[in-house]
Amino acid sequence: MTVLSKILTSALLGSALCSASAAWAEEANPFEGDAAVKTRIGELNFQSGYPSAETVKKLYDEMDFQRASQAYLWGIPAVGMNEWRRAHYSVFGGKSGEMLTYLDFAEKLGILTPNYTTPYIATFIDLKETGPFVVEVPPGLIAGMILDPWQRVLADLGVVGPDMGKGGKYLIMPPGYGPVEAPGYFVVQATSRDVFAGFRLLDADKEKAIAEMIPQIKTYSWTVEGTGEPMPARAAGDKKWSQMPPRGMTYWDSLNEVIQRNPIDERDRLILAQLKFLGLERGRPFKPDERQSKLLQDGVLVGEAMAKANTTDKRVEPPFWEGTNWKHALVVATDQKANTYDQLDERAAWFYEAVVISKAMLTQTVGVGQRYIASYKDADGAWLSGENTYKLHVPANPPAKNFWSVTAYDEATRQMPVTEQGRPDISSRKEDIVANEDGSVDVYFGPKAPEGKEANWVQTNPDKGWFAYFRFYGPTEAFFDKSWALPDIEKVNP
Repeated sequence: MTVLSKILTSALLGSALCSASAAWAEEANPFEGDAAVKTRIGELNFQSGYPSAETVKKLYDEMDFQRASQAYLWGIPAVGMNEWRRAHYSVFGGKSGEMLTYLDFAEKLGILTPNYTTPYIATFIDLKETGPFVVEVPPGLIAGMILDPWQRVLADLGVVGPDMGKGGKYLIMPPGYGPVEAPGYFVVQATSRDVFAGFRLLDADKEKAIAEMIPQIKTYSWTVEGTGEPMPARAAGDKKWSQMPPRGMTYWDSLNEVIQRNPIDERDRLILAQLKFLGLERGRPFKPDERQSKLLQDGVLVGEAMAKANTTDKRVEPPFWEGTNWKHALVVATDQKANTYDQLDERAAWFYEAVVISKAMLTQTVGVGQRYIASYKDADGAWLSGENTYKLHVPANPPAKNFWSVTAYDEATRQMPVTEQGRPDISSRKEDIVANEDGSVDVYFGPKAPEGKEANWVQTNPDKGWFAYFRFYGPTEAFFDKSWALPDIEKVNP
């Protein structure tokens, strides 16, 4: 660059800066002098540019309320998992690492959006209590996962895990343990004190799978010198419980418990900096004062309202089949990370209404794993409501190697609806399902079965909202290339 060019460039840059500075200086300052500023949170008063005492209080209350409502969304995966952890110990009397089975409607009733047709087996492990711990997975058509308290995947188990359906021993190492030599084990490094381990049995012969696989499931402690006494799986039992994130101050009590028990991630430090002013801080007793409690309760109320919108009217992605109301139910990655950010709305959308995640549940492999598609609206764009009768036409040859199922869930609880029928699901494994001549199936939802359609009917509760999950087990190529498509649920005359 010549000397003249440098001079001209400097002159132009100086002129631009002067212009920008002049424009800024001319811009009106809403806070200058004695001012009353109208905002979406009401009028804010300033004296000589400084906020009045009343305005300072209003602004801090608004700051803390906004932080509480956003922290509600942030805490959903941890609180949902912690409510199940609490139930494992206090409701079911489970030991740390003891596998409990959830096999029928009554046992699964407290779980968020469980599949009615598949047996569940799950446990919670306190690694501070147990030390290194082993989960033995039997061979067969089984899928599962090991998760941290925020429901991030530490390992997949079964057909999509490293054992590839052949069974294996998974050694879970607590935080702070160095590398170990453990021949014959799949070593999983935990990042937290509390971990979840669970799986579902997917074999077509459900009773055979229960009889043969569950006795092979064992858990026990591990040291370099040897292993502890194996614990067999046992029935959770028919007990009333709920895995739903609670409301009011109980929500924050549960979230505080997770924070106090487990290491803090780097990604969460800014959120915890905000919660400090609401009385929630790692290493300190959670004793919010009257003002903080009021703001926290308001935050839960508005936060859950936001969670409902964020879940049932997802804006994080378009419909799965163009022109329909069907969207991915599971919109979060297994590590809760996108390319340029950590997922917040995505994980809140899934974990508000569901529990657990695995690579298998987000499969991209033809014929392996599962995929879940959800709908909350009918073909006219109206919310699904239990007093109406609806029909879902399932075209012939659904792209599912193993089986497909469609399940209705209660909007208020995100659990299976309690009805006289006691069966919220229709699946291709239902023995008396009635198919049309072309191989398609019509599924009906409503308070009463349309005449002659009892075998293909799912009962709903009048005046209660509901939504549907359509699950593909072993999705085939037509699912991925979308050459097969599911139409919207249609409102029909009963």
